[in-house]
Amino acid sequence: MGYAIIGFGNIGRALAKAFARKGIDVSVATTRDPESFAADAAAIGPTVIPKTLADAVKADIIFLAVRFESHPEVAKALATWQGKTIIDVTNAYGVPPEKLGGQPSSKFVAQAFSGARLVKGFNHLIAATLDQDPAVHGGRRVVFLASDDDAAAAEIGALAENLGFSPIKLGGLSEGGLLVQARGNSWGQLIFKDLVKFD
Repeated sequence: MGYAIIGFGNIGRALAKAFARKGIDVSVATTRDPESFAADAAAIGPTVIPKTLADAVKADIIFLAVRFESHPEVAKALATWQGKTIIDVTNAYGVPPEKLGGQPSSKFVAQAFSGARLVKGFNHLIAATLDQDPAVHGGRRVVFLASDDDAAAAEIGALAENLGFSPIKLGGLSEGGLLVQARGNSWGQLIFKDLVKFD
């Protein structure tokens, strides 16, 4: 199973650190030349591998950690995303709902990545929090997941657990998923909630 993170800003780097803590290989890419961020990747750890966008999208599971406005450009990297799982980490704050056809932003993103299974997740925490070790006072930091594909949600839930988080599934993108999506100039009710689950 190959993993990639597209976008290497604060959120992308925080996700890369989560993989590095567990010694799991992950490709990182932006629309720029990999050499431009190779030093930043190396500083996180040897399992964080800078790649071109064309190479990174060969992974099975891809974290979309770019600005919401940039997702159509990333989507052009492949003609079809069949067989891939996209984790939508974007936040469409400030994007008018009518621009999204009144849909949740993740459904809008899913249309760009035709054929992919899409899971909304890892987007409700600010970068500084996501950056920290998810083991907190004997518990595990919660990440919320929403998807219209139960199998994809289960797969990403297992990955979240491997990375040390405690996944909580919210159901479909238009139901529980709305709790972790920005709409216009308002945030979903679970955005920025830093919760810890104790087993």
